[in-house]
Amino acid sequence: MKSLLLSLSLASSSLASEWVSLFDGQSLKGWTDAAGEAIKGNGWTSKDGVLALDGKGGNLYSEKEYGDFEFRFEWKISKAGNSGVKYRVTQYGKQLLGPEYQILDDANHPDGKNGETRQTAALYDLLAADPETKALKPLGEWNTSLIIAKGNHLQHFLNGKKVVHITIGSDQWKIYHAKSKFKKHPTFATNPKGRLMLQDHSDPVSFRKIEIKESP
Repeated sequence: MKSLLLSLSLASSSLASEWVSLFDGQSLKGWTDAAGEAIKGNGWTSKDGVLALDGKGGNLYSEKEYGDFEFRFEWKISKAGNSGVKYRVTQYGKQLLGPEYQILDDANHPDGKNGETRQTAALYDLLAADPETKALKPLGEWNTSLIIAKGNHLQHFLNGKKVVHITIGSDQWKIYHAKSKFKKHPTFATNPKGRLMLQDHSDPVSFRKIEIKESP
């Protein structure tokens, strides 16, 4: 009996640690609007393995909530464009909020001049990407990003290099949180799970190879 239980446990762990695609390359299956309803006739298109926004289509939310995970994707932004990927998104009053992996044309978008916490790969408005390891591809080329969320530990990677690492609730977190736009929400990012969100910021942006691996 113990042997059977151990085998089932190992099998379950193995399945939970596999990479799963969240984009079939041809449709918006698996993604919804903020209310959880199916996406219909908006500015998002899916063709030849690329999920693209033409500039106005609303945010996309994953059907499923995720807790501990590794989430990887490729993206490219338009000139002076702004977007982002939010995770563990949940309801705060009338708002849907979550930590955000910022995506931006740092050089040309006005928000890029508001500090490094508003620039690409930052934990938006909280912690800037490490300038020593941050290496962006030229505008118009595909970048590779990875978000790792495990318990209270958050990490951002850009093109294979770790650029953000912080622990929710730490002294460092408390300092950054108190200076951020999220300070009115004392429990911001403390929820253990939530939806993923691809942001519509009224600028063209493209995503591909969108995959997640949940932690056992």
